[in-house]
Amino acid sequence: MKFNTKTIHGKQSPDPAYGAVMPPIYQTTTYAQSTPGGHKGFEYSRSSNPTRQALENALASIENGEFGLAFGSGLAAIDAVMKLLKPGDEVISTSDLYGGSYRLFTSIFEGFGIKFHFVNMGEPSTIEQYINAKTKLIWVETPTNPMLNIIDVKAAVAIAKKHKVLLAVDNTFATPYLQQPLELGADIVMHSATKYLGGHSDVVMGALVVKDQALAKQLYFIQNACGAICGPQDAFLVLRGIKTLHIRMQRHCENGKAVAEYLAAHPKVESVYWPGFETHPNHPIAKEQMTGFGGMLSFTTKGNNYKEAIKTVERFKLFTLAESLGGVESLAGHPASMTHASIPKADREKTGVVDSLIRLSVGIEDIEDLIKDLKQALG
Repeated sequence: MKFNTKTIHGKQSPDPAYGAVMPPIYQTTTYAQSTPGGHKGFEYSRSSNPTRQALENALASIENGEFGLAFGSGLAAIDAVMKLLKPGDEVISTSDLYGGSYRLFTSIFEGFGIKFHFVNMGEPSTIEQYINAKTKLIWVETPTNPMLNIIDVKAAVAIAKKHKVLLAVDNTFATPYLQQPLELGADIVMHSATKYLGGHSDVVMGALVVKDQALAKQLYFIQNACGAICGPQDAFLVLRGIKTLHIRMQRHCENGKAVAEYLAAHPKVESVYWPGFETHPNHPIAKEQMTGFGGMLSFTTKGNNYKEAIKTVERFKLFTLAESLGGVESLAGHPASMTHASIPKADREKTGVVDSLIRLSVGIEDIEDLIKDLKQALG
């Protein structure tokens, strides 16, 4: 089954009760049993719910995995992965990553005795320098947020397998439409389903997908024991969003390319970060492991001036100044003061997240209108 068909039919079937084509919203806490333990596959909705199960099946299908898990947020999904570890374990993480992930790692799990190394993974051999007997997980984000750096997943997988270490990939920016890390050898794929999978800025959710049954069993236990699940209404919304993922991503990619090229030619723009440029570091890797370059990009204005960056985002009319990304509408953000404010300034700037950086999530509007908005905002 091809990807576009999977988004609609992958691991899906009409509801067995009445043949509903779309899985109903099972807004129920518990399920009747004929005798203790005698039920129809569901006991209590923290453990499992028919609507959530339908979504989890769909998630597994579009990522070419076997097991999907849906959580209350992307950070809840990452939290579950971290709970595979124990005090004394070490994690090697992408240095340029989402601020919320950094905060979870440093402010929560470092306090539980887990050590994190934040490494520039543009050259995968750097990862191996930090591996020791305590290393249990490599955390990869590609493309990275917000610098759009590309990490060679196959090369990172080879290092992980050599040292018998788990490798997880945050696939939020690329989505399974553009990149499938499990096919490249990763053990775990994570999504903030709030973003492109939901696609309409109306739901908060996270997801994990794996192939290995034993690993899935561990994660299902954590999901049930800790309870950071999504509700059935949210599961329904993301399942609906997945069914149009392929056509939305096509337009996100088209518009993203047009915006990147416009900004690169603009006299008031200093730098544009978008993996589709041949001059972009690791562009050949992006071309090899992705089927397109997505709708996310970042840029700085001439002189790298903080005040000018703030004025620019305040002048937008179609690009809404807001957190998040991946919805049908275009959004603009100022990472240093918004999504990445939890990262110390010195650490931020080492990865390129300077005070003048602006991040764009390019939506699916008419491209001429988006270009006009950029033109007037830049002055």
